[in-house]
Amino acid sequence: MAGVEAAPADERADAWIDLVAENPSPALIAQLQAYRQAWAARQDQIQVPPIPARLNRLREALKRWGLDGFIIGRADDHQGEYVPKAAERLKFVSGFTGSAGMAVVLLDKAAIFVDGRYTIQVKEQVDSALYIYRHLITEPVEAYIGETMRQGQKLGFDPKLFTPDQAQRFRAAASRVGVELVAVASNPIDEIWDGRPAEPISAMLPHDIQFAGQAAGEKRRALAEKLKKDGRHAAVISAPDSLCWLLNVRGADVPRTPFALGYAILHDDARVDLFVDRRKLPPRTLAHLGNEVAVAEPEAFAGALQDLGQAKAVIAIDAATASEWIHDQLAKAGAKVLAGECVCALPKAAKNVVEVEGSRRAHTRDGAAVSRYLAWLTERAPKGGLKEIDASDKLASFRHPNEFFRNLSFDSISAAGPNGAICHYHAMPETQREIPLNSLYLIDSGGQYLDGTTDITRTVAVGTPTREMKECFTRVLKGHIALATARFPKGTTGSALDALARRPLWDAGLDYDHGTGHGVGSYLSVHEGPQRISKMPNRVALEPGMIISNEPGYYKEGEFGIRIENLVTVRECADFPGMLEFETLTLAPIDLNAIEKSLLSVDEIAWLNAYHARVREVIAPQLEGADKAWLIEATRAI
Repeated sequence: MAGVEAAPADERADAWIDLVAENPSPALIAQLQAYRQAWAARQDQIQVPPIPARLNRLREALKRWGLDGFIIGRADDHQGEYVPKAAERLKFVSGFTGSAGMAVVLLDKAAIFVDGRYTIQVKEQVDSALYIYRHLITEPVEAYIGETMRQGQKLGFDPKLFTPDQAQRFRAAASRVGVELVAVASNPIDEIWDGRPAEPISAMLPHDIQFAGQAAGEKRRALAEKLKKDGRHAAVISAPDSLCWLLNVRGADVPRTPFALGYAILHDDARVDLFVDRRKLPPRTLAHLGNEVAVAEPEAFAGALQDLGQAKAVIAIDAATASEWIHDQLAKAGAKVLAGECVCALPKAAKNVVEVEGSRRAHTRDGAAVSRYLAWLTERAPKGGLKEIDASDKLASFRHPNEFFRNLSFDSISAAGPNGAICHYHAMPETQREIPLNSLYLIDSGGQYLDGTTDITRTVAVGTPTREMKECFTRVLKGHIALATARFPKGTTGSALDALARRPLWDAGLDYDHGTGHGVGSYLSVHEGPQRISKMPNRVALEPGMIISNEPGYYKEGEFGIRIENLVTVRECADFPGMLEFETLTLAPIDLNAIEKSLLSVDEIAWLNAYHARVREVIAPQLEGADKAWLIEATRAI
């Protein structure tokens, strides 16, 4: 029950009962529901001290452990962006809820590190009397170690929560000032965390071939053949999305993302050793996995890694998600460890034809839900009194009835006025705003469907926008169009295209401090690698079948935020052999009332009109009455 309670709430409130009994009677269901309610009520009575007291308790623990400081990451054992409740250690000691960040707690001071998405949010959530704020990229942890620590001190870190590359950077920074980096056997935060949630338990279920497009056995054999060809005896699968993709399974262990947490070892003969809590596996999943997948408890993982080492095997690990602990278990036992890209990463990212077609269908249904919402918003918001959470809840209500809908793909970013300038803003009941008249409202949202994952941002003018708002919106739109219409040779990386989306903003001395595009999974993570479109260098070439976001933006602190996001898929360019282009998947109106038409070129106007004509053609047949009439007006040619 502790594990069930630690898992995110399922769209089906009683889904967890499937793990207890098949075809339970109504009486048993009632008994189990009552038991869970009573259990949860007891947990609610656990008293958690305020953050300053937690920080003091952590420092006392560090003293007992002989440490002068401790590095705290945001990730879990899989280096994930979406983590279970038990892994929210950074939130526990600081109050910061963003999806990326670190902290260093010393005995007399502390610092928290966030990237450009969270520079405003961190100041609102984290007490400046407890932590100083630093930029994760330009003022990194390594620099802070050098600035604040002294020779002979010891700095601890949890090797299960950082990659070998991260650990090496910390070690080098510590060594330069005579500090010892200490890998702890257990995490001191867990020691002081009264009522820490258990590891989640949710059902790992088969993902049907009609959505996956390729049998798990075919995937295993294809990758095993590549391992053998490359001289690897096995690969450790540490990324949850890779595990789920490889075995054609999905779970619900983390919020908004259908991950089943666990580890796997793929051998060069296509066998898989799967390390997962057996309580997650109903009989139909065991039957789906078959005889070539051996299931063991998570506690057996360390021994399996050591066995590979003792056999002097050559083992591939994922440099992005395999922890320092995994590397050390293998290397110290004698394995030759080759860190690189996950063997599943590229095949997973380059979707097959079934997955791409599924994404098109999912976006068609999702676009209808978003259009109904925008029609409602156009009517409701100008009346006043509409709060951010009520607005995003309304959008969720339009998605829920959709065929194959399973969850939102992330917590919606519903941001009114100046909150829109907080790039990854999260509305809270005590801090949310009403959507004011004559302002911009930003809504970034998405859905998890069995046949695809969606992610869309629309910025809406409520009332009459200012001239500055319209100019900035139009420059963001120009960048969006430039990327959407790009044609590029095979072998081009996303970093080579990033400037196309920024150029119209740069022309006005403006920019945005986030990437332009991230990969998206197929009923998996809304943020998927290895491809991306960003200023940051990336050596992964864009390939047909990859799905990626197109989301330039602009954020004026304290006033407004703008982002226009569609998902696109890479495809062969019919006009020019050897060239690639994007097909836009997302279908929903872009607010014409926020556009300064004089800034658009003839070709840009033609693209916008053609896009809206396509939205009208595909979405209008799914709407009725006032919603349909609104869509026709919202997609009129300009």
